[in-house]
Amino acid sequence: MNTKPADQPLFETRLKQSAVETETLLMRLLSSQALEDEIARPENLTAAMRHGTLNGGKRLRPFLVLESAALFGGDRETALRIGAALECLHCYSLIHDDLPAMDDDDLRRGQPTVHKAFDEAVAILAGDSLLTYAFDIISAQETRLPADRKVQLISALARAAGVGGMAGGQALDLAAEKKAPDEAGIRTLQAMKTGALLRFACEAGPVIAGASDDDRKRLRLFGEKIGLAFQLADDLLDVTSDAATLGKAAGKDAGRGKGTLVGLHGMDWAEKTLNALTVEAVDLLAPYGEKAEVLQQAARFVANRQS
Repeated sequence: MNTKPADQPLFETRLKQSAVETETLLMRLLSSQALEDEIARPENLTAAMRHGTLNGGKRLRPFLVLESAALFGGDRETALRIGAALECLHCYSLIHDDLPAMDDDDLRRGQPTVHKAFDEAVAILAGDSLLTYAFDIISAQETRLPADRKVQLISALARAAGVGGMAGGQALDLAAEKKAPDEAGIRTLQAMKTGALLRFACEAGPVIAGASDDDRKRLRLFGEKIGLAFQLADDLLDVTSDAATLGKAAGKDAGRGKGTLVGLHGMDWAEKTLNALTVEAVDLLAPYGEKAEVLQQAARFVANRQS
């Protein structure tokens, strides 16, 4: 690819820092100690939730929440909690996607998937618990935001995750195994299944900070661009990488007959499109000057990632 590599120390430092902070908060949130108004937390269930969540990863989505909030002077601790909520919801989706009835995967980030480490019933319940907990975290008193901003975040995340977003995208993905969609169908599927949560991660920052509607729209569009780039890079990796590098099975899309933009247009087209998406994403943040540098590097990172 011709895009500028995202190897700047500032980006790497901030990404690692946000991952550590997110992991630390998630460990605390996912303890076995029941919260006020909770009756009890079954140890086997919380262990499965931790297995599906505290298993490494770059924590890109929480990072995008933190950086998009910082761009507008949003409170970091608040952004961290919103990022943790988003990561809980994202990890729920991975646990359910890995189930035999869905993508049927045995590995996730190089470790046994939750239904392999525990069983299918516990995996389903762990996903259900993480999904509902995400909204608990946002609405909690510890999340220091005015009620109207909490409502905006809850509504936006519900739309991104539900029937018109990620869950609907997964339904389209399963249907694609029986009948490959055309290009418009693939773009819709990918915008829903993968792009919707990345879009939310970028849009959440201006909401947290109380920024203008124009800022929110601009960051939302930025999220849409990197969401498409993320999926395009993922499809390329599925073709060119291996399970040891990815930490999950490779080549599964082709093996299950799923249509992808890479399969439709080829690798050269995909790499050129990735370059164009990166330029568009970077340009969207140009009005913010140097304050947006880390987010611009994030766009380059998404396009050039190797796992």
